[in-house]
Amino acid sequence: MHVADFSGPDGSESGGKFQQVTEKLDYLCDLGINAIELMPVNEYPGDYSWGYKVRDFFAVESSYGATADLKQLIDECHGRGIRVILDGIYSHCDEQCPLLLIDRNYWYYRDKHYPKDPANYWGPEFNYENFDPKLGIRPAWKFIGDVVNFWIQEYHIDGIRYDAVRQLDNRDFLHWITREAKKTAGDKPFYNIAEHIPELPELVAADGPIDGCWHESFRIFAIESLGTKTFDIDKLKQVLEPKQQGYQNTTNAINYLASHDRSHLLAEASFRDIDREAAFKRAKLAAVLLVTAVGIPMLWMGEEFGQSTRQTPNQPNKLQWSLLQNQPNHELLEYYKHVIRLREKVPALYTENIEFIHENPEAKVLAYYRWSDEGTRAVVVANFSDTYLSGYCIPKFPAAGTWHEWMYNKIVEVGEEGFKFDLPEWSAQVFV
Repeated sequence: MHVADFSGPDGSESGGKFQQVTEKLDYLCDLGINAIELMPVNEYPGDYSWGYKVRDFFAVESSYGATADLKQLIDECHGRGIRVILDGIYSHCDEQCPLLLIDRNYWYYRDKHYPKDPANYWGPEFNYENFDPKLGIRPAWKFIGDVVNFWIQEYHIDGIRYDAVRQLDNRDFLHWITREAKKTAGDKPFYNIAEHIPELPELVAADGPIDGCWHESFRIFAIESLGTKTFDIDKLKQVLEPKQQGYQNTTNAINYLASHDRSHLLAEASFRDIDREAAFKRAKLAAVLLVTAVGIPMLWMGEEFGQSTRQTPNQPNKLQWSLLQNQPNHELLEYYKHVIRLREKVPALYTENIEFIHENPEAKVLAYYRWSDEGTRAVVVANFSDTYLSGYCIPKFPAAGTWHEWMYNKIVEVGEEGFKFDLPEWSAQVFV
């Protein structure tokens, strides 16, 4: 969530405030959101930015409101069972950051320190290698450690998304800072997330420093399957079961269809080339994939009601709440609520358990089975084609008997020989 773009009236040139986000929390609760990942809220230059050039690491961005307003927002979130995760910018800072002006060579590299990726240089980079023998400390470690401890103790945050981990490029520091964060949080669960593009599953291995990693390949292969004529069933299976890519636990992979760096699904080129009705059908199918895949589903604000604007770095892109007056947008929102409730009601979707029980590349149909040790079960059958499949058969259903089809709210009887049903184009059915 970007505070300035999330809230405030449509067409307003003024940025949104923490208080306006607080006023929208009932909307988020109704949607089924249980965590908010805030884009940077540290003080940055000017009155509008994405916030990735931090000027003051201990101060709240003044254009969003007062310190008390952010604390109230977090308290209100916690009161509704919503956790709050902050975007941590610990690879670089703004050129006018006071720390930099005091002594650049003490806390920062003199030049770019990550030559493998010169295009992604966003400002002076912290030097996590420098050691001060007189004080017996690594200055950058000490400073960022103080920053992290401050935000946990003062604001009671529940996690940090570490921005640009590839550019930060110091595994020892990552191990240390994530341990420090958990230690400061005490008994409260604390979730450390890495943004590493391209993704790097080893960060969340058993001996890795991170709990969860943005799963960029989910977005890539989901959009490829939904928006183009290409249907690579093996790539799709990999991102639905990220263990195939090296992610061991369900909390290791954070799946998404769009983000602040990636345009909304309906703004993708492949979606702009099809008619509106077809695009919304595919957006609903995408919602089912997002919520039923192994991993943690994450929504970029506005995705749930079909905002279709494209992202331009550090340029305003306010949510168009008036879109909810349109029937297709309102129906998509209701569909997202329905599929999120499915996840809430079926613990099988929290597990690592998945089995692909039916694959038909020619018809572009994939079915997979999710289950929990406690006995909850779900079967997802998805049609990625333009063809309405009448009387389609899944011969190896997990069990005969009575099942509830969640999306259309139907009770069905499955026989020993499998199950036949109608499967509309670009749709999914979920049997529980």
